Amino acid sequence: MTLGLSVAVVTLIHVVISLIGIVTGLVAMVGLLRSRPMPGWTGIFLLTTILTSVTGFMFPVDKLLPSHVIGIISLVLLAIACLALYGQKLQGHWRWIYVVTAMTSLYLNVFVLVIQSFLKVPVLHALAPSVPPSEPPFAIVQGIVLVLFVVATFLAARKFRPLGMSL
Repeated sequence: MTLGLSVAVVTLIHVVISLIGIVTGLVAMVGLLRSRPMPGWTGIFLLTTILTSVTGFMFPVDKLLPSHVIGIISLVLLAIACLALYGQKLQGHWRWIYVVTAMTSLYLNVFVLVIQSFLKVPVLHALAPSVPPSEPPFAIVQGIVLVLFVVATFLAARKFRPLGMSL
């Protein structure tokens, strides 16, 4: 379903929204690590990351793909993050639940960015030419990204203690 738009236009919209989600998510992550609520950045991150997953389902395909599974997982995590943040106001255990679900959603977006970069950027594709990429350079980059997100999420869950957060 492309809503009457060409696949090229849907792709452009999807990529732009994804990149906005990643950038705003990284800013929001810094806020979590500094225990500084950033409601504006966080709201944009959550909205664009939800839209990233939703627009990912607009591409014409015949079967369920791994990208759809990632999109479904991301939407479930984002629903929980929104509930924790806006519904439960980060009270009690909802604080760490928010951090883990929001940062895991951001990680999934970056995970896909790395895959797409190895598929579309010629110099990276030359390092890992299989589709999907599976060569050591790709695995090393994905491993580094995973470790960085695990550490950042752990630290954010420990450090993020919003006081009097108004949402």
